[in-house]
Amino acid sequence: MDSRLKGCLVAAGLLALAPPDLTATEDNPAPGITHQLAQAIADPQLRNLVVEALDRNPEIAALSARARAAAMRAPQVKGLPDPVFGATAWVDGPETRTGPQVLTLNLMQPLPWLGKLDTEEQAALIEARALEADLEARRLELVTEVRRLFHELGFLVRRRAIVEDFLDHLRQHENISQSRYATGTGSSQDVVKIQAEITMAEQLLIDIDQSRVPLEAELNRLRDLPPSSAVLPPQLPPGSPVSLDYQDLTREAHLRRPEVAAAEARIEGAQVRSKRVEKQYRPDFGVGVTYTFVDPRQDSPGQIMPPEGNGDDIFGIQGAVTIPLWRKKLKGGTAEAVELELAARESKRGVLAGIDSSLGDLLQRIPLTWRELRLLEDVLILQAEESVRSAQSGYVAGNLNALDLLDAEHVFFDAETAIARARADYAIYLAELEGVSGTPAQLTSDMESKGP
Repeated sequence: MDSRLKGCLVAAGLLALAPPDLTATEDNPAPGITHQLAQAIADPQLRNLVVEALDRNPEIAALSARARAAAMRAPQVKGLPDPVFGATAWVDGPETRTGPQVLTLNLMQPLPWLGKLDTEEQAALIEARALEADLEARRLELVTEVRRLFHELGFLVRRRAIVEDFLDHLRQHENISQSRYATGTGSSQDVVKIQAEITMAEQLLIDIDQSRVPLEAELNRLRDLPPSSAVLPPQLPPGSPVSLDYQDLTREAHLRRPEVAAAEARIEGAQVRSKRVEKQYRPDFGVGVTYTFVDPRQDSPGQIMPPEGNGDDIFGIQGAVTIPLWRKKLKGGTAEAVELELAARESKRGVLAGIDSSLGDLLQRIPLTWRELRLLEDVLILQAEESVRSAQSGYVAGNLNALDLLDAEHVFFDAETAIARARADYAIYLAELEGVSGTPAQLTSDMESKGP
């Protein structure tokens, strides 16, 4: 009996073994739109910051691991259920014609209905694709946010330089006002007014430095660095006109945005889920073998006249079928699949509406900001410079007082600040446009836009 038991156990082990699923998967997909946008950034400092954030950001790393984990689910659900091995040791075994039963071994392999495992694998692959699109969408948001913070910091750097230049002018005016007061051609009130302006300008420098702290801390957080890590002072880009066509940009955005791909994948996944639920109405099967060990008869009749096949073991084949009896459960699964598909379709509709709205907003802001920048740089700043020169000459000659001089300086200061703000806004809007459309902005010689 021992040799028979060993042989049966070896056979059962061989039946339980199944070849591994060696289906190839795409472990290294082609670079997405985030990579293309990052490589298209002209400023090397900004490009390095974007790449560093994409490589180090903890949220991106977590989403990436989740997407990889989802991709590993497909080979798990594709395989057959594990076979079930059972054994029955008969304490007081039933006596048969050929002897008492001692031990029964059985091995059962469940077999799902045709196509059930395929739909499970397909659903897992689609969900992995949706999570990969979610990852790409978050990477795209990260690129846009890093660019926004960079340009906001660039504005503060430029504004600080403007304030420092303004301070230099005020200190020169203070020296002139003190000289005029000492010679009796000026009043002490002029000196006090200019000194008050100097104090307010110094306070403005402190405010600018305080404004930089949260921006640099947020930029370092996105790069997974300590909040106090140094950030090289960024420079504002001069700005260039871009080609704006609402129809082209909308078409590109609908094709390239990963949020759209994720929504479409979830619609497809919901449809596959519906098919999977339909297959739950079909029964599953099971096939197996059973082997019973029988000892020879030990009673007197059996020893005197042993029956034919005395002590022979019993071998049998098993079959099983599941009965999908609980219809309420199955109907609930069907209703769930319908609602999930509806939710996925509404989600896609919301994504497309958000893209169209964002593009419509940006395609109005960008031309207006460009025209504002041209007005400031080509007209107002020249007028402000001429006004300052005239006021300085008049103040030195004694024809104007300190208020007239400070008014002219404020116009020039406000014009330079407005130019810096317009440059920063224009750069931010272009970054947002590239993030919404999923494609680098196309430079052009003029600012012609076709609105929605």
